[in-house]
Amino acid sequence: LLLPFLIGVTSYAREVFVPQGPLYRVVGTAVSISCNVSGYEGPAQQNFEWSMYRPEAPDTALGIISTKDSRYSYAVFAARVASGEVQVQRLQGDAVMLKIARLQTQDAGVYECYTPSTDTRYLGSYSAKVELRVLPDLLQVSAAPPGPRGRQAATSPSRLTVHEGQELALGCLAQTSTQKHTHLAVSFGRAVPEAPVGRATLQEVVGLRTDLSVEAGAPYAERLAAGELRLGKEGTDRYRMVVGGVQAGDSGTYHCTAAEWIQDPDGSWAQIAEKRAVLAHVDLQTSHCVQLAVTVGPGEQRIGPGEPLELMCNVSGALPPAGRHAAYSVGWEMAPAGAPGPGRLVAQLDTEGVGSLGPGYEGRHIAMEKVASRTYRLRLEASRPGDAGTYRCLAKAYLRGSGTRLREAASARSRPLPVHVREEGVVLEAVAWLAGGAVYRGETASLLCNISVRGGPPGLRLAASWWVERPEEGELSSDSAQLVGGVGQDGVAELGVRPGGKPISVELVGPRSHRLRLHSLGPEDEGVYHCAPSAWVQHADYSWYQAGSARSGPVTVYPYMHALDTLLVPLLVGTGVALVTGASVLATITCCFMKRMRKMRKR
Repeated sequence: LLLPFLIGVTSYAREVFVPQGPLYRVVGTAVSISCNVSGYEGPAQQNFEWSMYRPEAPDTALGIISTKDSRYSYAVFAARVASGEVQVQRLQGDAVMLKIARLQTQDAGVYECYTPSTDTRYLGSYSAKVELRVLPDLLQVSAAPPGPRGRQAATSPSRLTVHEGQELALGCLAQTSTQKHTHLAVSFGRAVPEAPVGRATLQEVVGLRTDLSVEAGAPYAERLAAGELRLGKEGTDRYRMVVGGVQAGDSGTYHCTAAEWIQDPDGSWAQIAEKRAVLAHVDLQTSHCVQLAVTVGPGEQRIGPGEPLELMCNVSGALPPAGRHAAYSVGWEMAPAGAPGPGRLVAQLDTEGVGSLGPGYEGRHIAMEKVASRTYRLRLEASRPGDAGTYRCLAKAYLRGSGTRLREAASARSRPLPVHVREEGVVLEAVAWLAGGAVYRGETASLLCNISVRGGPPGLRLAASWWVERPEEGELSSDSAQLVGGVGQDGVAELGVRPGGKPISVELVGPRSHRLRLHSLGPEDEGVYHCAPSAWVQHADYSWYQAGSARSGPVTVYPYMHALDTLLVPLLVGTGVALVTGASVLATITCCFMKRMRKMRKR
């Protein structure tokens, strides 16, 4: 009988929690002290009252602020509470945070968080205390020259001019003489030129954390990983940042920020001080020295299909200054006649001299090579009518900094160079039909396609494919045409997917006649079929290109049912109806008979 009573008592034992002390904070900085209550009765929103006890009067409580009474503050805190320098923030119904924006020396003492009772009986703790000790501000931060030994920099920040691609080195002196064990975190940041300095405008470049790990801001993470950005500690108080291969966006005002951290008794780390110093205003001299000019030749081209196409590209311009590492990439782009923009990539040489082909040109005999110091040649061994269009040569210059990563410094594109390729003049026609007329389910449907050709070069090869448009909701759509099968220009058959996995046959039955056979015809084969022939030409480099195409008229395939099948369906339906009717009558008679038997037994 006693156990339930004890459980009921302990479940409502009020307890107030504040951080474990003592807490060390620095004068002039902000401090936040949390307080929450649990095990209470009454409303979910509890009230809180904050007081403090100064060392010189440890038994005298000074009211700071209350969530219930706006006149709770003593005179020594009233003005600071009214101005918002001291405030209480409610985190939730049973938790608050006491915030002091700027600590004063006289704020040192013991802070008490009290919760007025809402319980039916007085049980548990109604307040908790934590000691706050205020330390003097001894953190110092200043600029230092990038030499091997740090010295105090001049009062006014220096102005540096750095050429693009060069190395930027900045030094910072950061130290503290706080008597307690603290750690320093030092970071270098950049603000855009003429922008006001603040957390919103300062972009971190790289920083040394309290655990001595080095991390970079998001825009600089890749450069840190590549070794272009470095940060090190030299001696006890000097930090040095090196940015290798300065880029166009690296200009601005650089700052050094030092933050002092201390570990609280609960094991968490708290920042107790932060100071920032301007290191230098950095102006960047951009890569105006890298200017590219691109010319192409030999002029407008008119060639026939299968003939080679050769274009030349010459890159000129000023070289980067001595001591800089430069690399170039050169590529050719082609846009069909009348198409906007530079077009698609044909081929290119990257900065390492490795050639590659653009999408759609794989498998063709195309060469991109450097034939002189700044002259590049594009050669297509066998041109096609689809190669006609406007060609441009694109050159890019890259600079390499202290790291290994290249970055683009300049680019230029040539004037358009027209190229005309004569058409083959191939005309195709196709006629398709269903052999034998009507077809029935279970039989084999044979579709024939005769192709006629006019024009074209010797050695022209033909291919033919069969397509079907199946009805969906009573309508046909050409967008939903599916491949049934076909024979390529090399004589290799290609089969599509037939519903039900039934067999398909495609074959060449004459020089220009193709046949499609659908075995074991079923209702799922219903649809409109057509034949699509194409003409292909093979050049000396063994590459193929399509010189013409056509499409036959529609051929409707409807699998009819045999006469015996049409008689069998009504028979099966009639038999099914008779069986259902008989079962219903039998169930009704049985039900009535059982009801009568139950009435007789009751009598």
